[in-house]
Amino acid sequence: MLALVAGCQRAPQVEAHRFEGPIFGTGFHVTVYAALDEATLESLDAGIRNQLEHVDALMSTYREDSELSRFNRYPVGVPFFLSPATAEVVREALRIARLSDDAFDVTVGPAVNLWGFGPEGRPEQVPGPDELAAALARVDIHALVLDGDTLTKRKPVYVDLSGIAKGYGTDRVADYLEERGIEDYLVEVGGEIRTQGSKPDDEPWRIAVEKPVSSERSVQRIIDLDSAAVATSGDYRNYFESDGVRYSHTIDPRTGRPITNQVASVTVIAERCATADALATAFTVMGERAGLELAERESIAAYFIVRSGDGFETRMSSTFAPYLEGAETVGEEKGS
Repeated sequence: MLALVAGCQRAPQVEAHRFEGPIFGTGFHVTVYAALDEATLESLDAGIRNQLEHVDALMSTYREDSELSRFNRYPVGVPFFLSPATAEVVREALRIARLSDDAFDVTVGPAVNLWGFGPEGRPEQVPGPDELAAALARVDIHALVLDGDTLTKRKPVYVDLSGIAKGYGTDRVADYLEERGIEDYLVEVGGEIRTQGSKPDDEPWRIAVEKPVSSERSVQRIIDLDSAAVATSGDYRNYFESDGVRYSHTIDPRTGRPITNQVASVTVIAERCATADALATAFTVMGERAGLELAERESIAAYFIVRSGDGFETRMSSTFAPYLEGAETVGEEKGS
């Protein structure tokens, strides 16, 4: 009789399970397709949150007790021992900085704050030359020396990993799911995405590339993704205007000023989301021509939306084009 009862119990069926919540001043959304019982679902939910909370505890600049905040208070010239996770993120940030000719720089914070895009809020007027020079003197990624897991600053720079940490948090959750045997998932943290496998019936994950307009939320393109990471950087939601001039929140760390190129957004597809996150910012700073040259040279899948007159044109690297095969174009699109 016991055997009969056990045989009649229904095994979990493959279905969509969703996990979500706040993190990093934004939110996370995770979807997995798997056959999971209630105990496993509760364990996964706790594990996902623990992964993200761990990254926040290490790399947040809003938490005084975070590892990164403690490093920023540390004396110049004194080695600081990082956790392996923070060292991994700093190592990738330094690599992207070298690759992009310093267009990506995690010490750009003083210039970002000067222009009012940090926690201190908007300035009452555009910064003057002396203020800009003083802020730019504190922006120097070459002042950071990483030796194994030990980080030393040669001068009093301030490190902010927000341009790569969301991507890294996305990777941490994805890696955790794979360790737990989850084969089909989508992880999204603050707009940065990583996928694995597919939906039921081999339906691919469909990712929207947003049209870069601040007045509405609409879709520029739909791309199909199976096992990859995607991140987008854009200047169309966070900016201010003064005397008829538009100032982007994206600051070129080499000049200390908001970017003035015509790039509205850049979407990058890579194996790791931390890499895609940092590269999207770097390409936005570099601009269309230099960014595409780097993308082609390094075989990076990159998709640029560029302002042209009253509309937009698109440009992409040759390695991005395959992701658009069979995908939808939403609305009119110019370019190649």
